[in-house]
Amino acid sequence: MLPRGIAFLGGDRRARSSDGGPITRTIGILPTTVAITDLLAAGAPCFSFEFFPPKDEDGVERLLQTVAELRPYQPGYVSVTYGAGGSTRRLTVDLVKRIGAETGIVTVAHLTCAGAGRRETAAVLDELAAAGIENVLALRGDPPRGATVFTPAPGGFRYASELVGFIRANYPFSIAGACYPEKHPEAPSMGEDLEHLREKVDAGAEVLVTQLFFDNTDYFRFVSQARAVGIDVPIVPGLMPITNLSQVKRFTAMCGARIPEGLLAALEATGGDPDQVAEIGVAHAIDQVRGLLAGGAPGIHFFTLNRSNATRRVLEAIRRG
Repeated sequence: MLPRGIAFLGGDRRARSSDGGPITRTIGILPTTVAITDLLAAGAPCFSFEFFPPKDEDGVERLLQTVAELRPYQPGYVSVTYGAGGSTRRLTVDLVKRIGAETGIVTVAHLTCAGAGRRETAAVLDELAAAGIENVLALRGDPPRGATVFTPAPGGFRYASELVGFIRANYPFSIAGACYPEKHPEAPSMGEDLEHLREKVDAGAEVLVTQLFFDNTDYFRFVSQARAVGIDVPIVPGLMPITNLSQVKRFTAMCGARIPEGLLAALEATGGDPDQVAEIGVAHAIDQVRGLLAGGAPGIHFFTLNRSNATRRVLEAIRRG
């Protein structure tokens, strides 16, 4: 039994578009041509899962198994990331096409500015459009491995807002973008970060998905700050249940997120024991999800790291109420 007012986007509930009409058909067996903006407007919290392209075919098969294990939780959509420097472009395109075709789940293709000029970017977008993919998450992307400064490819885009504007001017995709509740690590101030974020929204980003965070206060403060500067699109919190202490320390160092002192102390007290770390991490994620949904978040985007167990445990707890 879910908390009062909370229902998974699935089952017999019929999704509605922003104008009140049905999107296409009953959610539960989702067509791949639904815009994520419509999913978020449907009224129920939209749960989504993020994956990254594996390095080999065995990894692809394991990923598809993970998708199968998470499918019963009726995700609104799943997304597939781009590697640093655009290194997994081909795999990303192939995976979003395959997942959509084999599962019927709405897919979102990540697309970055890294390693590609406008011509290469347009070719990827053309292929996605031809495959019936309706949603892209447009990002600047990280510098290639070993580089510390982002340098655009010849004829490419320097900022995500430029990529978003290019997509909006030339394609009918529903466009999502990224945001940082604790400030982008390269931004000199939150005020300047929000200014650039508003430029991205003005260029055509219709949904924002946050970087990982572990204190809900940071999310709600950020949403208030974004609304104050005129950013009125849905802001979906991105969460990663902690299952590995050294890994989460590495991730937070890269993206500028912080682990609250109490949580960090509890994790470190385990000595890194994986079972104890996962127990603490999953329990914290459950509390986060409950608090975020109670506070009005439009859904939750889970960074799964291509594994299903932690995310399934969180969603089972939310189902029980």
